[in-house]
Amino acid sequence: MAGAKNHDYHILPPSAWPLMGAVSAFFLAVGAVIWMHADQMGGSGPAVFGLGLAGVLATMYFWWTDVVKEARAGDHTPVVQLHLRYGMILFIASEVMFFVGWFWAFFDFSLFPSELDPINGLFPSKGVEVLNAFELPLLNTLILLCSGTTVTWAHHALIHGDREGLKKGLWATILLGLLFSSIQAYEYAHAPFPFGETPYSSAFYMATGFHGFHVIVGTIFLAVCLIRAYQGDFTPRQHFGFEAAAWYWHFVDVVWLFLFASIYVWGGWGAPVHGG
Repeated sequence: MAGAKNHDYHILPPSAWPLMGAVSAFFLAVGAVIWMHADQMGGSGPAVFGLGLAGVLATMYFWWTDVVKEARAGDHTPVVQLHLRYGMILFIASEVMFFVGWFWAFFDFSLFPSELDPINGLFPSKGVEVLNAFELPLLNTLILLCSGTTVTWAHHALIHGDREGLKKGLWATILLGLLFSSIQAYEYAHAPFPFGETPYSSAFYMATGFHGFHVIVGTIFLAVCLIRAYQGDFTPRQHFGFEAAAWYWHFVDVVWLFLFASIYVWGGWGAPVHGG
């Protein structure tokens, strides 16, 4: 029969969201540049940036809403789900390289400090206090490790058809994520060094701050999954949205372990401890 579907792929109808997303991202980037160079380019930066940000958020919402509708309509066949997983793997790989840049800068300044300070390099200068790695940072490490177990609990509950276990695991993970962000905000508010004072403080805030941003994004990701779970979405055979969120959360956990070991423990080794 002419026009009959004889393959497992889902052919998408024409969509405006890719074009809108590209245009919005352009306005977002240009607005940020104008904002950061207000002396030369005027004060329109915040308005242009806000317009671009609104467009990006709208694109994310409506585009992902279409993806959810496709899943509910049964368009996500096993082949389509496989390729969605490939896309998520590539996205996480790009995020890994993003953090590689921060780690590269940190270790480059630390191990080859001659251009900065032949004695101290990236490490805190003499007399500068650092945060005690085995107080709040260690507590946050334990919180994230626990959240990794709770999201795995939710995943296994879903696979075995236990929807109550899925909801409880997601609730626990989201609350642990919020607790982590709250502790990090408290830590920043009481840190003994400001951003940009030394190469160490710059690397500290950029690396841990961007990780904190990823924790917030992951928490929102899981919260959306929780809402969808209450709406009856996800089955043991089709739950890519939740699986992607779980992968992202495990990525956040692993990155934090490297941050804790390298920046908090090794980076502050031998320096005076704040409040110690």
